[in-house]
Amino acid sequence: MSPYTMSMLISSLSTGTIITFISNHWFLAWIGLEMNTLAIIPIMSKMHHPRSTEAAIKYFLIQSMASALLLFSTMLNAWHTGKWTIIDMENQTAILLLMMALMTKLAIAPLHMWLPDIIQGLDLMTCLILSTWQKLAPMTLMIQMSSEINTTLLLLLGTLSLLVGGWGGLNQPQLRKMMAYSSIAHLGWMIIVMSYFPTLTLLNLMIYLLLTTSMFLMMMKFLSTNINKMASSWMKNMTLTSTMIIILMSLGGLPPLSGFMPKWLILEEIIKQNIPLATMAAMSTLLSLFFYLRLSYMTSLTTPPTSMNSKLMWRLKMKSNYILSTTIIMSTMLLPITPIILNMI
Repeated sequence: MSPYTMSMLISSLSTGTIITFISNHWFLAWIGLEMNTLAIIPIMSKMHHPRSTEAAIKYFLIQSMASALLLFSTMLNAWHTGKWTIIDMENQTAILLLMMALMTKLAIAPLHMWLPDIIQGLDLMTCLILSTWQKLAPMTLMIQMSSEINTTLLLLLGTLSLLVGGWGGLNQPQLRKMMAYSSIAHLGWMIIVMSYFPTLTLLNLMIYLLLTTSMFLMMMKFLSTNINKMASSWMKNMTLTSTMIIILMSLGGLPPLSGFMPKWLILEEIIKQNIPLATMAAMSTLLSLFFYLRLSYMTSLTTPPTSMNSKLMWRLKMKSNYILSTTIIMSTMLLPITPIILNMI
């Protein structure tokens, strides 16, 4: 793809998200979401491979249905109330339809099945964009209307996403599908606390973006798309492989790493609200932790069959990546400044 075309698509992607961020009118928010969708489809199909083309078509069809449902629900609300503003959703049918549209865009269970299948057909950089940047605009809209959504429904959907994300990633040999189920599980944590403490949802989203970015950048560095390739990553860079294991532990939410902070704060908040599902949420985290531990074990304690020449790959110096270094530091060392973050929010 031409650099000029790519720069134009990235600009459109950024502009669409920013329009959704700053909009107070549902029609402008819908335009921003459509710009996002139309900009990423050429990026998804740039490999000229049948799998990437199939993924782009599936993504277009699913996002088109979600966008049509979103526009229909906002028009239904405007017809009943005469208001187009995002925070003035009063019609319950419109709220339910709108929530279904945003759940489809975010891949929240039970409307999540498209994400693992589509992400498997994409290159790692596009997977990174789909797992991080494309979550921002729909999540912003959902947070803005969280006060209008039934709290019990959000709790049930969040817990279901945690269970689906944990069970789905248990026996996955493909790293991209594993990261897709990891995304579904992290979104479950955000949904659970959204109606009680929306700022915690934003904090969890920020930590999720850092962890996912770090993981995908390391996968790109090692050119790893499955567990077997990841198991031989120590031959290329032992230090980075050790760091990757720490990032996996942070994704699983183990202390004293950054990934533990949002889970700790969210569990504390929902326990304060006397919600019995807190136990289920904590137990479902063990499912996700298991497949992170499995990947760490495969990477650090097993050696796949290799030739003698491949064991000399560590002698070849890899290029430095300052973005990766920054995200690794933030993905592992934010827990000690939790009191400062709590004072800020």
